[in-house]
Amino acid sequence: MSEQQPSVTLPATPVSDRIDTTRPHSARFWNYFVGGKDNYEVDREIGDQIKTFFPGLVDVAVAGRQFLRRSVSHLVEDRGVRQFLDIGTGLPTADNTHQVAQGIAPESRIVYVDNDPLVLAHARALLTSSPEGVTNYIDADLYEPDVILAEAAKTLDFDRPVALMLLGILGHAGDFSRAREVVGRLMAGLPSGSHLVVYDGTRTSEGMIAAEKAYIESGAVPYFVREPSEIVTLFDGLRILDPGFVRLSEWRPDADSASVPADVDAFGGIGVKE
Repeated sequence: MSEQQPSVTLPATPVSDRIDTTRPHSARFWNYFVGGKDNYEVDREIGDQIKTFFPGLVDVAVAGRQFLRRSVSHLVEDRGVRQFLDIGTGLPTADNTHQVAQGIAPESRIVYVDNDPLVLAHARALLTSSPEGVTNYIDADLYEPDVILAEAAKTLDFDRPVALMLLGILGHAGDFSRAREVVGRLMAGLPSGSHLVVYDGTRTSEGMIAAEKAYIESGAVPYFVREPSEIVTLFDGLRILDPGFVRLSEWRPDADSASVPADVDAFGGIGVKE
């Protein structure tokens, strides 16, 4: 690992040329659901359409942000983790990974990874860091694990545990077996004591299934909801920490958890590489 100032690994194509405002995009769509301003009319239209028959999708978005905060806090406070590799960053909102981690342990190091052009346009907002820590951003795709690991190694110390964060991203994997392979490759590149943090929307209600169909038919990049029993296989070979792979409302709940229904259609958990 080499010391460096926060930076953005920029693509060759101008960011503005890569932003498509004619069809919904998950980062902007989710940003709308959590009350953000970085979205377009096309994102709001499909969001409002889905809310008319399944307002529970807003609960999934809110529960996902809460899970990020609780999981990062647990890893820093109780597991001693000081390094995070967050893939599928999404658009900046409150309680981003670096804000939570460095708010507890200022020396924490965070690398964000995303290939969405609007996220890249906002990357410098994500790069705020405590003086003691580092926050960097890599423009890369989930299916480039070797690139991600090589770039992340410029900021993170792979002789020490790293938390791999995959929050609400693996639903975009059309071939889940390939996604498992990629996750396995990423975890294989991280040392013992590293953690895998995953949550995704789940095929656990008729409303969620209908929302999946409407979102795909909107022309957006598809997001597939799956059975929890399938998603949990991402943790094969790891020890899943208590309370297990459970609904987000059940994962180490706190006072904020009461703001989402107990039967929220999203599951999450943390596994440790021993």
